[in-house]
Amino acid sequence: MTTLDQPTVNAPTPVVRRDRPVRRELGLANVLSHGFLLFWGLLTVLPLLWMFISSFKTNGEILSDPWGLPGALHWDNWARAWTGAHIGRYFVNSLVVVTGSVSLTMLMGATAAYVFARYEFRGRQVVYYLFVGGLMFPVFLALVPLFFVVRNAGLFGTWKGLILVYAAYSLPFTVFFLTAFFRTLPTTVAEAAMVDGCGHFRLFFRVMLPMARPGMISVAIFNFLSHWNQFLLPQVLMQGDDSKWMLAQGLFALSVSQGYAGDYARLFAGLSIAVLPVLAIYVAFQRQVQAGLTAGQLK
Repeated sequence: MTTLDQPTVNAPTPVVRRDRPVRRELGLANVLSHGFLLFWGLLTVLPLLWMFISSFKTNGEILSDPWGLPGALHWDNWARAWTGAHIGRYFVNSLVVVTGSVSLTMLMGATAAYVFARYEFRGRQVVYYLFVGGLMFPVFLALVPLFFVVRNAGLFGTWKGLILVYAAYSLPFTVFFLTAFFRTLPTTVAEAAMVDGCGHFRLFFRVMLPMARPGMISVAIFNFLSHWNQFLLPQVLMQGDDSKWMLAQGLFALSVSQGYAGDYARLFAGLSIAVLPVLAIYVAFQRQVQAGLTAGQLK
């Protein structure tokens, strides 16, 4: 009996394709988006650059050639703005008040946000929404009652009153942001610390607060910029003695006086001094701000 050998069928050899570089097609939407970002960047940077350049010019150069470069760097404009226009005094005043208000805001906001995010108690949602509801209330609507409250409390025209008002004004955003951030932190670390005998107070300051450092830095920078650029509240609550004025009040007075006197070089120098801390804070902590904004999305 013969056995018929079945013909073997050769399996098809796989076709090996070489990886080709993916071509990035530059569509119309991509061109428009990049063009808009470039336009927005120039719209933001060019006025600041023009202001810094003008701060080193003479008044004659500003009026005769406003878009040109200075013939020499006149550092005396900055000296006259710092001492003659009292920008140095207002700078120190703002630094003291903003440091105190941001510290108080972060301490109170972080503790409240941690409680809202980690503890269950009756009325928690009601109190949380009362905090968040402050975001929908513009500050200029409360200027009249705020004026009488601060005056009746004996805090009118004082740094203490302004620090408390700044902190109260910034608490809604701080609590809203940090509550969502604390909820993203792992609960296993807190449970392990509690098992090891860590109390609630120590758990917050030694364990949870260092873990929330990116979010804390982001909110602190936003609060610093908001308090540093605030003009309406100090203009209403810090009337009278100009030795206690904030930097925004001093710049406003300088702009009015120098507009009549024609000393635009000193005005631009004063504006440059006020902008420098904001730029320095952003350049130094831009990575921390980006990390804090995106950390809450990664869980």
